[in-house]
Amino acid sequence: MEIPLLCYRSVSLDQIRSSCSLPSSVSDYRCFIKQKTLSSVYRFSLNRRKWRNPFAKIRCCSLHRGLQPRPKPKPSKFDADVEEETDLRDTPKKKPSARVCSQLEKLVLYGRYREALELFEIFEQYGGFDMGSSTYDALVSACIGLRSIPGVKRVFNYMMSNGFEPDQYMRNRILLMHVKCGMMIHARKWFDEMHERNLVSWNTIIAGHVDTGDYVEAFRLFLIMWEEFSDAGSRTFATMIQASAGLGLISAGKQLHSCTLKMGVGDDIFVSCALIDMYSKCGSIEDAHYVFDEMPEKTTVGWNTIIAGYALHGYSEEALDMYYDMRDSGVRMDHFTFSIIVRICARLASLDYAKQAHAALVRHVFGSDIVANTALVDFYSKWGRIEDARNVFNKMPCKNVISWNALIAGYGNHGRGDDAIELFELMLRQRMRPNHVTFLAVLSACSYSGLSEHGWEIFQAMGRDYTVKPRAMHYACMIELLGREGLLDEAFALIRGAPFKPTANMWAALLTACRVHQNLELGKFAAEKLYGMEPEKLNNYIVLLNIYNSSGKLKEAAAVIQTLRRKGLRMLPACSWIEVNKETNVFHSGDKSHAQRKEIYQKVDYLMKEIAKHGYVPENKTLLPDVDEQEQRILSYHSEKLAIAFGLINTPYWVPLQIVQGHRLCSDCHKAIKLIAMVTRREIVVKDASRFHHFKDGNCSCGDYW
Repeated sequence: MEIPLLCYRSVSLDQIRSSCSLPSSVSDYRCFIKQKTLSSVYRFSLNRRKWRNPFAKIRCCSLHRGLQPRPKPKPSKFDADVEEETDLRDTPKKKPSARVCSQLEKLVLYGRYREALELFEIFEQYGGFDMGSSTYDALVSACIGLRSIPGVKRVFNYMMSNGFEPDQYMRNRILLMHVKCGMMIHARKWFDEMHERNLVSWNTIIAGHVDTGDYVEAFRLFLIMWEEFSDAGSRTFATMIQASAGLGLISAGKQLHSCTLKMGVGDDIFVSCALIDMYSKCGSIEDAHYVFDEMPEKTTVGWNTIIAGYALHGYSEEALDMYYDMRDSGVRMDHFTFSIIVRICARLASLDYAKQAHAALVRHVFGSDIVANTALVDFYSKWGRIEDARNVFNKMPCKNVISWNALIAGYGNHGRGDDAIELFELMLRQRMRPNHVTFLAVLSACSYSGLSEHGWEIFQAMGRDYTVKPRAMHYACMIELLGREGLLDEAFALIRGAPFKPTANMWAALLTACRVHQNLELGKFAAEKLYGMEPEKLNNYIVLLNIYNSSGKLKEAAAVIQTLRRKGLRMLPACSWIEVNKETNVFHSGDKSHAQRKEIYQKVDYLMKEIAKHGYVPENKTLLPDVDEQEQRILSYHSEKLAIAFGLINTPYWVPLQIVQGHRLCSDCHKAIKLIAMVTRREIVVKDASRFHHFKDGNCSCGDYW
């Protein structure tokens, strides 16, 4: 789609500057976000001449704090931790050996930052050494390279206590050091007290605010900078476009886009990639693609950004097509490319494509990359290949907490709670500190596998041993664990004793337990709580309807059905699909549109006769949370049974079947598939809307509880 960019050229920076002040309070900020527009808030001009007083109407907290362009020189009071010495000028300084300073600088040059800071301890211990700017510059690089906050404090305190007077370059480097290490309060204080600020100073502090998510403050500083310099570089515009994306304000992004065109930096790689990202995140994928098409040189980052944009909006197949275009163009792919593609394959449930991406990852020498390999672990875990996930995990030379979390969650989703706990304990032995996601993964594993004692031990250890405060999702896992054991009163007590207002997930876990154990009164109470929190969620009504049906409360069940009709909520047609020979085959209940329908139905009839010999009897009607009632009447030809029959016909006997469905597995199909796996001696993996079910030798990994 072509975008009339000429109309953007008519938007000047004056249109962004003029009419009203920026929000200076939290309440103003919330109103500002709700307005979703910058056209009447940020206005400035592209005229390179100095203005008399173009920002006279802007009043913001930065100005009240004394942040003025080119303030009068005043003595720095930046570091309160540094004790004032009586007179630094009277303090004799020792001149260190030029050889020692040279050695420190060489360590930094070769990336040996930690050794450089260790050598710096010599200067700290003896004190009084007078180092040159080049040595301090090297120490700044070491602190940035290690992201070492203690290192920043040590180096800066040493500079100040020894009377070092930085020039403009070193003042900017000190500012950058604080920004890169996340010390924004100290960075802002140093910036405010700088006698002189150039464009580098402004760009550094603005980028720091954007990186920490303080987008409104970044815009304030940008406007003040524009008043002083009437200029901005491509990096500055890229940073502000990123801020527009962070605020979700496409109007601000378009105005900045117009500015870049007028300033002649619209074709800059950084600006183009920032624009693609901004348009994608603000929901305009057509604009993003136009900017990508207009790039004079399509770089790896540009390709990655547009592919991620398509994936973000659910255009998985289009994103995959873009990946193939990127491959054919000869542009070098990096580990981010492959991690994006693996996530797209996860969404498409395409194991073959994921294997191709895995092979390409190894071919392009990214086989040890932590980001891409973690994406592979996550993919294989989510799509039934937990052993493949473990193999990738074991081969990773370096693992972070996300890698561990992905595999622990994978074991939990596959009903292998013991393996999840064993991996969690291995993680602790290797001194990897767990976070709240780790505990959610391992508690979910305990819940899915009914490991009550382990679950309680881990839940109690969260705050006691690891200072991780339990959240609502952790409580929901424990409620499900208690419900699985039939301890409904204890589960209800845990909800009432939670240190926060109970969430929908907590009540839903209790409602599910009430359905399994047929506790009518408590189930009705939980359902009423859910109705108030999620009045349009179909699942809550259907679970209660099942409780009434199983308890013989037909009048109450009819009332629930009337409520569904009044609200216009209807159950969706069930759908299951299976991939064979890189082709996805979709089935609906009673589906007769498939080319092999005759063979499929004959296979289903044969399977029903075989499992009947092993005690299978079709169950009475039990409504699923998301399946049409009419389909319930066709028990023998549910979509998952048709998909399994198709898989048995078209795959070798040694290949496990992988079925995906958009609804929860009904109890009749669950019972039937267990027996089908037994009589056919095939492993069948079904991923439903709730979890994975591994059927093998007449058993299921969920333990018949889901």
